[in-house]
Amino acid sequence: MPIEPIIPPGSPPPLAPYSPGTKAGGFLYVSGTLAIGPNGETMGIGDAAAQTRYVLDSIKAVLEAGGGSLKSVVFNQIFLKDLADYASMNAVYKEYFPEAPPARYCIQAPLVRPDFLVEIATTAYVGD
Repeated sequence: MPIEPIIPPGSPPPLAPYSPGTKAGGFLYVSGTLAIGPNGETMGIGDAAAQTRYVLDSIKAVLEAGGGSLKSVVFNQIFLKDLADYASMNAVYKEYFPEAPPARYCIQAPLVRPDFLVEIATTAYVGD
């Protein structure tokens, strides 16, 4: 089975050795995505809704570069620095997945830098 790294144009520099996405066997796996701007800066500092929007737009770019879309998403793994941000994250999330939302889970976890509030990893089915 061929494995193809997916790196959309304008992707921010990774914080570690990884690709933004990997396509294999009809699935597209999107790495844990943070609100990282094109020059490595944190976007939406202090605003979980703004960070959620930035993260989901970044995921959308990886999906599109790999031949998918948000409608291809089958599973999301959501990490919040603070569960107090759950409602604001969900309000934005609902805009991106208004009908038949994918399976998901959401947990509280420390994130890689203190200014990150939201991280989402995605699995999408894009066919063979």
